[in-house]
Amino acid sequence: MKHLKSLQTLASSTFVKRLLIITLGIATAITVSLSQTVAALEPGSDEIATGTWQGASFPVEGFQGYTSPFGYRQSPDGSYNQEFHRGLDMAAPEGSYVRSWWTGKVVEVSDGSACGTSVVIESGNWEHVYCHMQGRVEKDGNGKYLSDRSGGLQIYEGQAIPAGARIGRVGMTGRTTGPHLHWGLKYSRQWVDPALVLRAMYAEQSSGRSVSSIPNP
Repeated sequence: MKHLKSLQTLASSTFVKRLLIITLGIATAITVSLSQTVAALEPGSDEIATGTWQGASFPVEGFQGYTSPFGYRQSPDGSYNQEFHRGLDMAAPEGSYVRSWWTGKVVEVSDGSACGTSVVIESGNWEHVYCHMQGRVEKDGNGKYLSDRSGGLQIYEGQAIPAGARIGRVGMTGRTTGPHLHWGLKYSRQWVDPALVLRAMYAEQSSGRSVSSIPNP
């Protein structure tokens, strides 16, 4: 798979190997508690009731490659400052659709930070963050929502979202040097390396069809 091969190439660098050692404790804890985590997700969802990763979706269409890993990096503004990057950057053509990684509820839509136009979805103990998307935040009688009229999207805070649903499009809002999706994950309020989660997904999904293997329309 293109996603997995690119991820393996990214993980082969010395820098990322050091990151994986640092985050090994977190990864172990996630693996051990996976069944309990899934059980804590949105009630009544058949696709996540089995305690597996089978219902998870790869978060972006038109994927081209991984451009910046989780962890410390040089600031993308060209300075020599080091900063901690709390997510995984995925290059894709501007306008490519972004999909929800897991079934959950939208807890925040925003367009006023370095994250640009963004959506945060809560799935039990997990939070997944999607940044630099197209559109803007608006309000109406039903509350605050992400509006991307060109993409046919209107995503409200409080809205239930199934895994694999389109929730935005790749853009260049916020602090960014090129079109990409910044994808962040939290587990029990702690930042987690999304690369670890993707490897767990593909290790389990390799034997059967899943949401993430549905081809782009």
